Amino acid sequence: MKKILYVILEQWADWELAYISSAVNMLGGGKFENKTVSLTKNAVTSIGGVKCLPDYDLLTLPSNYGAVILIGGMSWHNENAMQVKPLIDACIKSGKVVGAICDACRFLGSIGALNGAKHTANDLNELKQYSSYTNEQGFVHRQAVLDNNVITANGTAALEFAQEVLRALLVSTEEQIKGWYDFHKLGFYNAPMPKM
Repeated sequence: MKKILYVILEQWADWELAYISSAVNMLGGGKFENKTVSLTKNAVTSIGGVKCLPDYDLLTLPSNYGAVILIGGMSWHNENAMQVKPLIDACIKSGKVVGAICDACRFLGSIGALNGAKHTANDLNELKQYSSYTNEQGFVHRQAVLDNNVITANGTAALEFAQEVLRALLVSTEEQIKGWYDFHKLGFYNAPMPKM
C-alpha cells in the first residue's frame, strides 16, 4: 500500500484536503493510504475550525511514501514552515510526486522547488519576490499544472488540483478520474454518477 503524506500546518484549508483524500479512497481500490504530517504531533486546527491529530511529525515520517502533498492555508508564510524544506528537497531529488496548492505554491517557490517544472500559483509576482525562484518562464496561467512530478494549483482550484494528483499517482483510469472530476465540477444534474 502506497502512502500519500499530506502536510497540514495550523490554519490548513479543509476543502483542499477533502477532495483529494476522498477521491484517493474512492478510486484507489485500496492501493493507497492517506496520512497527515505536521511540524509536531500536536493537533492542528483548520480554517474551518476542525482539529486534526497528525499521523506523523517531521521526525517520525515513514520512508515508504509515494507523494508529499502540501495543503494550503494561512501558515506557509511563517518561518516555521521552512522545517518542511528538507522533506521537499528529498522528494524532488528522488523523483517522488510533490504537490502544493494555494499559499503552499508560494512556499515551493521560496525554496526553489519550482525551478525544474512548469507550474502555477496564486500570483507570479509573489513568486518573483524570492531570489531562489528562477523559473518565471515556467509559470502557466491555469488552475492546476502537472509537470515533472510537481503539481501546483491556485487557491480556487481544489478540484483541479485533486484531479492532477490522481493522475500523477495513477490512482485510477483516466476515464474514472475524469468522471469523478466532472461529477463534482458540473454537479449532480449535469454529469453522470462516476463509476467507482
